[in-house]
Amino acid sequence: MTLHHLVLREIGHRKLNFVLSMVSVAVAVACVVGSETLLRLDRVVTADILGRKQAEIEQRVADRRAEVEQAGAALQDEIRKSMLGLGFNVLILPEGQDLTELHLDGTLSETMPENYVDRLANSDIVTVNHLLPSVTQRIHWDEHDLDVILTGTRGEVPIMHRGLKKPLLDAVEPGKMVVGSEIHQRLGLSEGDRVTLMGKEFTISTLHPPRGSSDDVTIWIDLGQAQELLGLENLIHAILALECDCAGDRLAMIRAEISAILPGTKVIERYSQALARAEARTQAKETAEQALEQELRAGDDALQHEAAGRAEIERRREQFAGVLVPFAVLAAAVWVGLLAFGNARQRSGEIGILRAIGLRSRQILTAFLTKAVLVGLGGAILGALLGLVIGLWVGQGTSTTVGLRELNGTGSFAVVLVFSLLFAPLLSVVASWLPAILVSRRDPATVLHAD
Repeated sequence: MTLHHLVLREIGHRKLNFVLSMVSVAVAVACVVGSETLLRLDRVVTADILGRKQAEIEQRVADRRAEVEQAGAALQDEIRKSMLGLGFNVLILPEGQDLTELHLDGTLSETMPENYVDRLANSDIVTVNHLLPSVTQRIHWDEHDLDVILTGTRGEVPIMHRGLKKPLLDAVEPGKMVVGSEIHQRLGLSEGDRVTLMGKEFTISTLHPPRGSSDDVTIWIDLGQAQELLGLENLIHAILALECDCAGDRLAMIRAEISAILPGTKVIERYSQALARAEARTQAKETAEQALEQELRAGDDALQHEAAGRAEIERRREQFAGVLVPFAVLAAAVWVGLLAFGNARQRSGEIGILRAIGLRSRQILTAFLTKAVLVGLGGAILGALLGLVIGLWVGQGTSTTVGLRELNGTGSFAVVLVFSLLFAPLLSVVASWLPAILVSRRDPATVLHAD
């Protein structure tokens, strides 16, 4: 009788024993493969959920950033427009001009060429805008026996590389006069009235309301006419300008740029207006940044919360698998061993006859262990398929569809399957080893005599 026939007869004679042994191995393998499938599925699903969550947050932040930038740009534009009402805040003067004269008397005495303003306008200057040349001098208005500040201006000179901008102040037309509040109230002037200044006749075009500054005692006329009256043809006292939205030390940047274009000049910043602009711009920027920061913080909190929840799920399933798998493997080994031992005892008479007709103990041992290998191999195949199906079915309660390729990508899942196919037969052989040794080494005479 060949080993092949002996193994087949052994399986055929104890079909239930073979099936029960294979089922126990299959259950153990199914627990191993199913647990590993579920754990790896958790990692894939976690990565997918967090990836989609991250993409959603990034998209929401991008949308929010666009909204903030748009709102910030609109706010900056509104602030820029409102800040224009503060007027010119940069004063370009001849280097030798004594500022005490300006602050105490509201007048200027040092001059510079009028073409300086054209030189600035035709340059690449970026730190200032809205250039306005002027002459300013305190005079006694003899016709009305009144001390006033006479200012001559012309239309604003546009900086050529920036294009035309709406002027901060309307130009005073030749022959017209703009009058401060203290002067027109004291003299009882009205728009359209004619007045004489230094022997030249002017028509009142505008009466300013009170401003609480030296403007209240100032009269404005055309620059050319003011130069003629003061004997300052082609000369000016100052260039007024509006600073741009510069970062860092604004005044140092303005001074450096203007001194390179107009040597022999100095730059004065009207602090209150400049400070108001800087604070308004800073506030607009901070408001936009705070809104964006809140959105980023909310997105990070949501992502961390999701990651913590997924980590807790994985931890609990790992703990469960850590208990279930060893228990299932041990139970399967004990069950296979018991079935093998019971089978050996029940068939001791048949084994004695086989030994008596010439089969060696090694052949009988090989037959029993071959059967154990078949039990393990069959149980491994069945258990691996069952564990994979159950693991995927349980894990698909999430919103992600995962296949073998994704599972294998989490750390060589195929290795787990191969290990299970090799480990199960080994487990079955180890569990059946002792009963097979005992039955194969028994003396046939003893066995037959007992029977």
